[in-house]
Amino acid sequence: MAPVVSKIFCSLHQTMLIIRKRPLVVNGGGFVVTNYTQRVLFTVDGCGTLGAEGQLLLRDGHGEPILFIRKKGGIVQALSVQNQWRGYLMDYEGVGNSVFSLREPKSYLTKNCKIKVSVEPKGKNSWEFEVQGSFAERACTIKDRRGNVVAQMGVQREIDAMASKDVYHVVVQPGYDQAFVVGIIAVLDNINGESTRC
Repeated sequence: MAPVVSKIFCSLHQTMLIIRKRPLVVNGGGFVVTNYTQRVLFTVDGCGTLGAEGQLLLRDGHGEPILFIRKKGGIVQALSVQNQWRGYLMDYEGVGNSVFSLREPKSYLTKNCKIKVSVEPKGKNSWEFEVQGSFAERACTIKDRRGNVVAQMGVQREIDAMASKDVYHVVVQPGYDQAFVVGIIAVLDNINGESTRC
């Protein structure tokens, strides 16, 4: 599998990411992603920090911005049956090229629809990944077009005695881009009105 954000975020081994929501009053909300040794791998800032609805910023463990995610707006988007999000690489000059887009069905029109994610630039297929299940219940899976599991979310009380919807884990399969997976999780968090949303 080719990386979406960067090959430095891909591992040869299955990786468990532990996600902890930050309170809105502390650092403007968002969440922190660690490994099992509590080393910070990523942080996600939302509206509380950025001050704008529909904008998210993914940083690496050193605090360097790596992915800017924005919800598409405008009159065309308002009339569409889907909300669209785009993820852009960050570089020393600021926001760079688009690397993925996510299409979210508007819930009042469709129920139980799967969320489609496309990698940019688009190839022959209109989508490459799909989110299935319920983010709100911390029971969802990201699969590729062939049906292979990319990442699976859950809450395991054996791992963390304080496991709840504020602390959960995502298991990323070998070879897949962890920054890309966390970017999708950030959008799902915002869609569900959680820590990245004001």
